[in-house]
Amino acid sequence: MIRTALLSAALILSTPALAALSPAETKMVGAVDAAFDADVALLERMVNQNSGTNNIEGVTKVAEMLRPELEALGFKVRWIPQGEVQRAGHLFAEHKGKPGTKRMLLIGHMDTVFEPDSPFQRFSREGTVGKGPGAADNKGGVVVMLSALKAMKAAGTLKDANIVVALTGDEEEAGKPRSISRRDLIAEGKRADVALDFEGLVRLNGQDMGSIARRSSNTWTLKTSGETGHSSSIFSERMGDGAVFEMSRILARFRAELPEPSLTFNVGLLAGGERVDVDAEGVRATATGKSNIIPPTAVAVGEFRSLSNEQTERVKAKMIAIAAQNSAKTKSELVFNDPYPPMAPTEGNRALLARLNGVNGDLGLPAMPELDPLRRGAGDVGFVAADLDSLAGLGVAGGGYHTDREFVDLTSIPLQAKRAAILMSRISKEKAR
Repeated sequence: MIRTALLSAALILSTPALAALSPAETKMVGAVDAAFDADVALLERMVNQNSGTNNIEGVTKVAEMLRPELEALGFKVRWIPQGEVQRAGHLFAEHKGKPGTKRMLLIGHMDTVFEPDSPFQRFSREGTVGKGPGAADNKGGVVVMLSALKAMKAAGTLKDANIVVALTGDEEEAGKPRSISRRDLIAEGKRADVALDFEGLVRLNGQDMGSIARRSSNTWTLKTSGETGHSSSIFSERMGDGAVFEMSRILARFRAELPEPSLTFNVGLLAGGERVDVDAEGVRATATGKSNIIPPTAVAVGEFRSLSNEQTERVKAKMIAIAAQNSAKTKSELVFNDPYPPMAPTEGNRALLARLNGVNGDLGLPAMPELDPLRRGAGDVGFVAADLDSLAGLGVAGGGYHTDREFVDLTSIPLQAKRAAILMSRISKEKAR
């Protein structure tokens, strides 16, 4: 009954606009609907294979599931090992089409935040809702991508399309340095004309939203130091303010002086005392101290998220200036770590969303308004967005991301696959830049 209802709903959605679609596009719509059961079965197989970012074997096995799917579509597949950065690797695949037409870069990822020791391990289904680790983030998006490509092949539009598929194995916790772990993705971005990001579709109040921007993720570590001695001497000319008060001064100025539109910033870890130890990942700290000892050291680990590279550099400059104006007898050191760059909202990205909304109109679907970038986190598309027009959110609709409540709306698989297949088919006919 569920299957019949799904097909009926899909038919109702597409029927009023079929006259606006070409014969090939109409065939794609039918091919996507016919593949629904197979798409869900592939999603279940992928979800049931643990692929936590640090599970090298598990990520590799997911790649092995996907390789034959891509090869059957005529893609030349290559595995890019990432042992150099302690990660499994990336699965890239290229389809060569008609020379001189636009080259598309399709981006997704195979890893999840759920490692083998997580109790959340298996796929389950309740009607049109699927649950499981990575079901929405991002295995459902990978299934949408494949379903769209299969529909293009069935309709004959794939043969002329120039497409590179980039499925990373460590999006949730990219290997460092990122100059290595994202080297191949960046290189493909420089060769392509359009990037399509198959991470999750955002819905607000039942309305599908278009994502033309994603903010950056910039992590930082601030260390302060000062003189130490008996607490009765604090603030004296000889002892100064101590490391903790200097840390408090800097953080208070961050809070007062950094705010601007589209920017968020946070302190996620803070410790100070006579001795402080922070692990290499910046996620655990231990501190010792006494109430009558002026603390000589303090450490804060945080992040900020920006909408453009220009905003990133402006905020960094403000933070550096604030941290450098040290109080008496104190010093500070501010270090910025490997960032996830932003996908800034550009006119080229808006034009891509307009193209997608043209597809929506022809499918009889409502237009997708621009999503507020404050509602999107950082993603791999940020590494290429400065080089080409980009569109995000082409994956599945779902929720509960990064929790054991993660779910996917299974009906969004065919919906998104139809949109993507028609959009890519139309782009594939355009001349390259």
